[in-house]
Amino acid sequence: MAYARDLKKGQIVQIENQYYVLRQQECKSPSARGASTLYKFRFNSVPGGQKLDMTCTGDDQFADVDLQRRSVSFLYREGDEFTFMDSEDYSQHLVNSATIEDQLPYMNDGMEGLIALIVEGQLLAIELPTAIALEITDTSPAIKGASAAARTKTAVLSTGLEVQVPEYLSTGEVIKVNTETGKFMSRA
Repeated sequence: MAYARDLKKGQIVQIENQYYVLRQQECKSPSARGASTLYKFRFNSVPGGQKLDMTCTGDDQFADVDLQRRSVSFLYREGDEFTFMDSEDYSQHLVNSATIEDQLPYMNDGMEGLIALIVEGQLLAIELPTAIALEITDTSPAIKGASAAARTKTAVLSTGLEVQVPEYLSTGEVIKVNTETGKFMSRA
């Protein structure tokens, strides 16, 4: 059993015989004495994507899910279906875009190093690496003399993701982006 206080974004839990992936969490600590910390969760059912909002205390428990973690690579997109290939046995898994909507802005064709969460032979979620390298496809021209701690500007990356980058970067450069926060980390 997993406690509510230990849940992390992207984790899969079972609630009333249905699988849910945790999309958002918020922790609130009441100021009154003796009051317990409350955790607000937003889950999406997988497959399906129906939302479920829930408020729990830290001691509430969720049923464990018997899942496999498999290394996969992203092959291609066809309409709303995404195809991933298992790196060990080369089997392919199809998944709908609604299931992995939070990860889509970070994924390129042929991307490797992804972890698939598979339950009963069905791919339910994808875990991204903490940082990925993406190319800047559109941004305003670089400003000479701009320091690393100076102002930022908006840049559009190869996947369509928009991030704030330092002014000294220009189109065509490859940067590292944190997949948890969606923010610029450094040049790649």
